[in-house]
Amino acid sequence: MTAAHNSSPRAGGIRLRAPTADALATASRSFLTQLEQLGLQHDAETAEGLPSPGSKGCEKSFHLRADLAQKWAPGLDTTGLTEQLQLDTEHRAGDLEREILLAMLLSPVGFEFPSHAELASSVRIRCNMVVAARKTALAFHTTKADRPEDCWTYAEGRGFTVRTGQALIPALQKATQPEPSGKLYSFSCYRATEYVVLLAIAQELEHCNPALLDGLQQQWERRAIMSGQFNEVFLREYGSMETPLPPRYYVPGDRLWFRNPDAHSSDVTGYEGSWVFYLGGGLFTNFWKRQQPYTLSSKCLELFHWRHATYTDEAGELQINESIVEEHVKASMADPARPAQILELMLRVREPQGMHQSGGCIDTSREYPRRVCPGTADMVLPPA
Repeated sequence: MTAAHNSSPRAGGIRLRAPTADALATASRSFLTQLEQLGLQHDAETAEGLPSPGSKGCEKSFHLRADLAQKWAPGLDTTGLTEQLQLDTEHRAGDLEREILLAMLLSPVGFEFPSHAELASSVRIRCNMVVAARKTALAFHTTKADRPEDCWTYAEGRGFTVRTGQALIPALQKATQPEPSGKLYSFSCYRATEYVVLLAIAQELEHCNPALLDGLQQQWERRAIMSGQFNEVFLREYGSMETPLPPRYYVPGDRLWFRNPDAHSSDVTGYEGSWVFYLGGGLFTNFWKRQQPYTLSSKCLELFHWRHATYTDEAGELQINESIVEEHVKASMADPARPAQILELMLRVREPQGMHQSGGCIDTSREYPRRVCPGTADMVLPPA
């Protein structure tokens, strides 16, 4: 139960912060035990925490060894971790957890936790999100929305709420996964990601914080939390326009946005960009064709060709013809030189909102859920 120690403080990685040295030692031992159970104890190294102005307590950081980082994820490209390490995250127990932790250990931005319990919950929620996102299949619609009527109801100002007596977790599963109902329900990609995040959090709360799950249940019986408020209540953002994340750095369970950098086609409702989850293994969600998840390259090609498929419908509204997009993508893939030319443009970091000059589709940040454990949770639901 050991990891190499670097006496120099380092930024990024996984960071445990506790009020006392004893509490930090306990949390560190628990995390090292987790790494040992996954066979990763010799792949990590520890470092002293960076001093934080005005903060109290003790901190220790954990990182992937520098030689392994260069070998497994050069340039902080985490999309090849499963291939490098021959992980099977769909069928082999523990491999998804391994990929998540390795990517977090590589992070240029610190993932800070006040206890090992919060770290373990965060990893389980990421696992839940990946599993739920893989199962999610929806009918894409930018203006229409529907839900299973036996467990959901809609009212203006309240959104889709859960009917009294219907449990939140199975209601979310029925709305997003076709197996329970045999039907695909209409969502925007943005709202769909909220349901997957909420489901993953609720599944963890069922085990670690039932009282907070009860609060979620009551909240969704009264009013849905959506859009900007959803982000504030449930999510943390890491990376920024000032300090962008590397374009190929992702952790399984990250929610992220690909921006449509084309000024004209981005005026089409629902095509301003695309909200997805990173599934690991270099794959991103495709809620409309779940058996065909995107690679980073295929997602970039699709977004690039939105600009070639616009038309004005009978109501005078600008639209995009998905069939034409598919034709353009196939044509580009058949040209040996064309994909590289497109990727050179699209794999650039996006520009700020309102600018469409030379930026690509890659966002500067990613999102993941807030803390959930009793005593340290920072998900604050709005008052009733």
